[in-house]
Amino acid sequence: MARSEKGSIEKYYRKGAPKSVREEIKNANKGDILNPTYPYPEKMKSSDYQDQMDALQIELVKMQSWVKETGQRVAIIFEGRDAAGKGGTIKRFRENLNPRGARNVALSKPSDTERSQWYFQRYIPHLPAAGEIVFFDRSWYNRGVVENVFGFCTPKERERFFRQVLPLETGLVDDGIHLFKFWLNVGRAEQLNRFLARETDPLKQWKLSPIDVAGLDKWDAYTQSISETLTRSHTDSSPWTIIRSDDKKRARLSAIRTVLHALDYEEKKTKNLGSIDRKICGGPVIWDA
Repeated sequence: MARSEKGSIEKYYRKGAPKSVREEIKNANKGDILNPTYPYPEKMKSSDYQDQMDALQIELVKMQSWVKETGQRVAIIFEGRDAAGKGGTIKRFRENLNPRGARNVALSKPSDTERSQWYFQRYIPHLPAAGEIVFFDRSWYNRGVVENVFGFCTPKERERFFRQVLPLETGLVDDGIHLFKFWLNVGRAEQLNRFLARETDPLKQWKLSPIDVAGLDKWDAYTQSISETLTRSHTDSSPWTIIRSDDKKRARLSAIRTVLHALDYEEKKTKNLGSIDRKICGGPVIWDA
Protein backbone atom coordinates (compact mmCIF):
# COMPACT_ATOMS: atom_id res chain seq x y z
CA MET A 1 0.00 0.00 0.00
CA ALA A 2 1.36 3.40 -1.00
CA ARG A 3 2.66 5.57 1.84
CA SER A 4 0.40 4.40 4.67
CA GLU A 5 0.59 1.20 6.69
CA LYS A 6 -1.33 -1.65 5.09
CA GLY A 7 -4.51 -2.52 6.96
CA SER A 8 -4.47 0.65 9.07
CA ILE A 9 -7.96 1.72 7.98
CA GLU A 10 -9.42 -1.72 8.69
CA LYS A 11 -7.73 -1.68 12.10
CA TYR A 12 -9.25 1.70 12.89
CA TYR A 13 -12.67 0.47 11.75
CA ARG A 14 -12.53 -2.51 14.10
CA LYS A 15 -10.90 -0.94 17.13
CA GLY A 16 -10.93 2.85 16.93
CA ALA A 17 -14.11 4.00 15.23
CA PRO A 18 -17.12 4.98 17.35
CA LYS A 19 -19.65 2.19 17.70
CA SER A 20 -22.37 4.21 15.98
CA VAL A 21 -20.13 4.65 12.91
CA ARG A 22 -19.34 0.94 12.76
CA GLU A 23 -23.03 0.08 13.02
CA GLU A 24 -23.98 2.48 10.22
CA ILE A 25 -21.44 0.85 7.91
CA LYS A 26 -22.29 -2.70 8.97
CA ASN A 27 -26.05 -2.35 8.58
CA ALA A 28 -26.12 -0.41 5.30
CA ASN A 29 -27.41 -1.94 2.10
CA LYS A 30 -25.92 -1.18 -1.29
CA GLY A 31 -27.00 2.28 -2.37
CA ASP A 32 -27.95 3.45 1.12
CA ILE A 33 -26.83 6.84 2.41
CA LEU A 34 -24.91 6.24 5.64
CA ASN A 35 -25.45 9.71 7.10
CA PRO A 36 -28.82 9.69 8.92
CA THR A 37 -29.17 13.48 8.59
CA TYR A 38 -28.71 13.49 4.82
CA PRO A 39 -31.98 14.58 3.13
CA TYR A 40 -32.14 11.52 0.85
CA PRO A 41 -32.19 7.89 2.06
CA GLU A 42 -30.63 6.43 -1.09
CA LYS A 43 -28.04 7.44 -3.64
CA MET A 44 -29.17 8.90 -6.95
CA LYS A 45 -29.91 6.40 -9.72
CA SER A 46 -27.14 6.22 -12.30
CA SER A 47 -29.53 6.65 -15.22
CA ASP A 48 -30.98 9.89 -13.82
CA TYR A 49 -27.52 11.14 -12.98
CA GLN A 50 -26.11 10.44 -16.42
CA ASP A 51 -28.99 12.16 -18.21
CA GLN A 52 -28.50 15.30 -16.16
CA MET A 53 -24.71 15.15 -16.39
CA ASP A 54 -24.80 14.81 -20.19
CA ALA A 55 -26.78 18.05 -20.46
CA LEU A 56 -24.39 19.84 -18.11
CA GLN A 57 -21.34 18.68 -20.04
CA ILE A 58 -22.64 20.43 -23.16
CA GLU A 59 -23.11 23.63 -21.17
CA LEU A 60 -19.61 23.34 -19.71
CA VAL A 61 -18.13 23.21 -23.20
CA LYS A 62 -20.11 26.34 -24.15
CA MET A 63 -18.90 28.03 -21.00
CA GLN A 64 -15.26 27.27 -21.76
CA SER A 65 -15.64 28.62 -25.31
CA TRP A 66 -16.97 31.87 -23.85
CA VAL A 67 -14.11 32.01 -21.34
CA LYS A 68 -11.55 31.61 -24.12
CA GLU A 69 -13.16 33.96 -26.63
CA THR A 70 -13.77 36.78 -24.15
CA GLY A 71 -10.61 36.39 -22.06
CA GLN A 72 -12.41 35.56 -18.84
CA ARG A 73 -10.53 34.15 -15.85
CA VAL A 74 -12.13 31.50 -13.65
CA ALA A 75 -10.63 30.05 -10.45
CA ILE A 76 -12.48 27.23 -8.67
CA ILE A 77 -11.29 26.10 -5.24
CA PHE A 78 -12.21 22.67 -3.93
CA GLU A 79 -11.78 21.99 -0.24
CA GLY A 80 -13.39 19.47 2.06
CA ARG A 81 -12.91 16.59 4.41
CA ASP A 82 -10.73 13.72 3.21
CA ALA A 83 -12.59 11.41 0.78
CA ALA A 84 -15.34 13.98 0.27
CA GLY A 85 -15.09 13.67 -3.52
CA LYS A 86 -13.02 16.69 -4.52
CA GLY A 87 -10.95 14.91 -7.16
CA GLY A 88 -13.93 13.13 -8.68
CA THR A 89 -15.90 16.36 -8.93
CA ILE A 90 -13.00 18.14 -10.64
CA LYS A 91 -12.70 15.21 -13.03
CA ARG A 92 -16.35 15.61 -14.09
CA PHE A 93 -15.88 19.33 -14.59
CA ARG A 94 -12.88 18.77 -16.88
CA GLU A 95 -14.14 15.62 -18.62
CA ASN A 96 -14.92 17.28 -21.96
CA LEU A 97 -13.06 20.57 -21.60
CA ASN A 98 -9.95 21.44 -23.57
CA PRO A 99 -7.13 20.71 -21.10
CA ARG A 100 -5.06 23.57 -22.50
CA GLY A 101 -7.52 26.01 -21.01
CA ALA A 102 -8.72 24.03 -17.97
CA ARG A 103 -5.84 23.30 -15.62
CA ASN A 104 -5.85 21.28 -12.42
CA VAL A 105 -3.60 22.49 -9.59
CA ALA A 106 -2.82 20.04 -6.79
CA LEU A 107 0.30 21.22 -4.97
CA SER A 108 2.38 18.92 -2.79
CA LYS A 109 3.60 19.96 0.64
CA PRO A 110 5.72 23.12 0.54
CA SER A 111 9.48 22.91 0.11
CA ASP A 112 11.91 24.51 2.56
CA THR A 113 12.17 27.49 0.21
CA GLU A 114 8.39 27.84 -0.07
CA ARG A 115 8.01 27.68 3.70
CA SER A 116 10.27 30.72 3.94
CA GLN A 117 8.11 32.72 1.51
CA TRP A 118 4.93 34.69 1.99
CA TYR A 119 2.33 31.98 2.61
CA PHE A 120 0.24 32.72 -0.50
CA GLN A 121 3.25 33.15 -2.79
CA ARG A 122 3.38 29.62 -4.20
CA TYR A 123 -0.27 29.78 -5.24
CA ILE A 124 -0.07 33.07 -7.13
CA PRO A 125 1.68 31.70 -10.27
CA HIS A 126 -1.16 29.19 -10.70
CA LEU A 127 -3.95 31.75 -10.91
CA PRO A 128 -5.73 31.86 -14.29
CA ALA A 129 -4.58 33.98 -17.19
CA ALA A 130 -7.04 35.31 -19.76
CA GLY A 131 -9.11 32.50 -21.28
CA GLU A 132 -8.29 29.99 -18.53
CA ILE A 133 -10.21 27.97 -15.97
CA VAL A 134 -8.12 26.73 -13.05
CA PHE A 135 -9.24 24.07 -10.57
CA PHE A 136 -7.50 24.02 -7.20
CA ASP A 137 -7.58 20.58 -5.59
CA ARG A 138 -6.98 22.01 -2.12
CA SER A 139 -5.64 25.51 -1.80
CA TRP A 140 -4.37 28.16 0.56
CA TYR A 141 -7.11 27.05 2.95
CA ASN A 142 -4.81 24.24 4.10
CA ARG A 143 -3.63 26.72 6.70
CA GLY A 144 -7.11 27.23 8.06
CA VAL A 145 -7.81 23.53 8.59
CA VAL A 146 -5.21 20.80 7.99
CA GLU A 147 -2.17 22.76 9.15
CA ASN A 148 -4.03 23.84 12.26
CA VAL A 149 -5.27 20.35 13.13
CA PHE A 150 -1.82 18.79 12.82
CA GLY A 151 0.18 21.68 14.24
CA PHE A 152 1.97 22.44 10.97
CA CYS A 153 1.54 26.16 11.59
CA THR A 154 1.54 28.30 14.70
CA PRO A 155 -1.54 30.13 16.00
CA LYS A 156 0.17 33.39 15.04
CA GLU A 157 0.70 32.19 11.45
CA ARG A 158 -2.91 31.09 11.22
CA GLU A 159 -4.18 34.45 12.49
CA ARG A 160 -2.03 36.19 9.89
CA PHE A 161 -3.63 33.95 7.26
CA PHE A 162 -7.12 35.02 8.31
CA ARG A 163 -6.13 38.71 8.26
CA GLN A 164 -4.77 38.39 4.72
CA VAL A 165 -7.02 35.89 2.94
CA LEU A 166 -10.09 38.07 2.48
CA PRO A 167 -8.18 41.13 1.20
CA LEU A 168 -6.36 38.81 -1.20
CA GLU A 169 -9.58 37.27 -2.52
CA THR A 170 -11.27 40.66 -2.72
CA GLY A 171 -8.37 41.81 -4.86
CA LEU A 172 -8.73 38.80 -7.16
CA VAL A 173 -12.45 39.41 -7.60
CA ASP A 174 -11.98 43.17 -8.10
CA ASP A 175 -9.43 42.39 -10.80
CA GLY A 176 -12.07 40.42 -12.70
CA ILE A 177 -11.40 36.82 -11.68
CA HIS A 178 -14.54 34.70 -11.25
CA LEU A 179 -13.75 33.00 -7.92
CA PHE A 180 -15.69 29.99 -6.66
CA LYS A 181 -15.00 28.34 -3.30
CA PHE A 182 -16.49 24.88 -2.71
CA TRP A 183 -16.40 22.97 0.56
CA LEU A 184 -17.40 19.32 0.09
CA ASN A 185 -18.54 17.75 3.33
CA VAL A 186 -19.12 14.09 4.07
CA GLY A 187 -20.45 12.22 7.09
CA ARG A 188 -18.12 10.27 9.34
CA ALA A 189 -19.42 6.82 8.45
CA GLU A 190 -19.37 7.52 4.72
CA GLN A 191 -15.83 8.88 4.94
CA LEU A 192 -14.60 5.75 6.72
CA ASN A 193 -16.46 3.51 4.28
CA ARG A 194 -14.71 5.23 1.37
CA PHE A 195 -11.35 4.82 3.08
CA LEU A 196 -12.02 1.11 3.56
CA ALA A 197 -12.80 0.77 -0.14
CA ARG A 198 -9.61 2.60 -1.09
CA GLU A 199 -7.48 0.42 1.13
CA THR A 200 -8.54 -2.76 -0.66
CA ASP A 201 -8.50 -1.33 -4.20
CA PRO A 202 -5.02 -1.48 -5.79
CA LEU A 203 -6.04 1.29 -8.23
CA LYS A 204 -7.03 3.68 -5.42
CA GLN A 205 -4.52 2.95 -2.67
CA TRP A 206 -2.41 5.90 -3.80
CA LYS A 207 -5.20 8.18 -2.58
CA LEU A 208 -4.48 7.22 1.03
CA SER A 209 -1.74 8.93 3.00
CA PRO A 210 -0.51 8.86 6.60
CA ILE A 211 -2.32 12.18 7.11
CA ASP A 212 -5.61 10.56 6.08
CA VAL A 213 -5.12 7.77 8.60
CA ALA A 214 -4.01 10.09 11.40
CA GLY A 215 -6.97 12.35 10.70
CA LEU A 216 -9.50 9.64 11.51
CA ASP A 217 -8.96 10.25 15.24
CA LYS A 218 -9.19 14.02 14.78
CA TRP A 219 -12.78 14.32 13.57
CA ASP A 220 -13.76 16.81 16.27
CA ALA A 221 -10.62 18.90 15.81
CA TYR A 222 -11.35 19.06 12.09
CA THR A 223 -14.94 20.06 12.83
CA GLN A 224 -13.84 22.98 14.98
CA SER A 225 -11.23 24.18 12.48
CA ILE A 226 -13.62 23.86 9.54
CA SER A 227 -16.37 25.77 11.31
CA GLU A 228 -14.04 28.62 12.21
CA THR A 229 -12.49 28.76 8.73
CA LEU A 230 -15.81 28.85 6.92
CA THR A 231 -17.18 31.51 9.25
CA ARG A 232 -14.14 33.76 9.04
CA SER A 233 -13.62 33.53 5.26
CA HIS A 234 -17.18 33.75 3.93
CA THR A 235 -18.16 37.10 2.43
CA ASP A 236 -20.55 38.38 -0.21
CA SER A 237 -17.68 38.93 -2.66
CA SER A 238 -15.99 35.55 -2.06
CA PRO A 239 -18.60 33.24 -0.54
CA TRP A 240 -18.29 29.57 0.32
CA THR A 241 -20.62 27.07 -1.32
CA ILE A 242 -21.04 24.04 0.92
CA ILE A 243 -22.07 20.77 -0.70
CA ARG A 244 -23.04 17.71 1.31
CA SER A 245 -21.33 14.98 -0.68
CA ASP A 246 -22.52 11.77 0.96
CA ASP A 247 -23.96 11.09 -2.48
CA LYS A 248 -21.18 11.88 -4.95
CA LYS A 249 -23.55 12.05 -7.91
CA ARG A 250 -25.75 14.73 -6.39
CA ALA A 251 -22.68 16.63 -5.20
CA ARG A 252 -21.10 16.73 -8.67
CA LEU A 253 -24.28 17.97 -10.27
CA SER A 254 -24.71 20.69 -7.65
CA ALA A 255 -21.14 21.94 -8.02
CA ILE A 256 -21.33 22.16 -11.82
CA ARG A 257 -24.73 23.84 -11.69
CA THR A 258 -23.46 26.41 -9.19
CA VAL A 259 -20.73 27.53 -11.60
CA LEU A 260 -22.87 27.46 -14.74
CA HIS A 261 -25.75 29.39 -13.18
CA ALA A 262 -23.33 32.08 -11.97
CA LEU A 263 -21.62 32.76 -15.32
CA ASP A 264 -23.37 34.64 -18.11
CA TYR A 265 -21.83 32.73 -21.02
CA GLU A 266 -23.02 32.84 -24.61
CA GLU A 267 -25.69 30.41 -25.88
CA LYS A 268 -26.55 29.46 -22.33
CA LYS A 269 -29.67 27.31 -22.03
CA THR A 270 -30.82 27.75 -18.46
CA LYS A 271 -33.57 25.16 -18.82
CA ASN A 272 -30.90 22.53 -19.53
CA LEU A 273 -29.02 23.35 -16.35
CA GLY A 274 -31.67 22.28 -13.89
CA SER A 275 -32.00 23.83 -10.45
CA ILE A 276 -29.40 23.71 -7.68
CA ASP A 277 -30.44 21.26 -4.95
CA ARG A 278 -30.70 23.52 -1.91
CA LYS A 279 -31.20 20.53 0.37
CA ILE A 280 -27.52 19.69 -0.02
CA CYS A 281 -25.99 22.87 -1.44
CA GLY A 282 -25.83 26.27 0.22
CA GLY A 283 -23.90 28.57 2.52
CA PRO A 284 -21.86 27.73 5.64
CA VAL A 285 -24.93 27.24 7.79
CA ILE A 286 -25.52 23.78 6.27
CA TRP A 287 -21.94 22.50 6.33
CA ASP A 288 -22.23 20.23 9.39
CA ALA A 289 -25.91 19.36 9.10
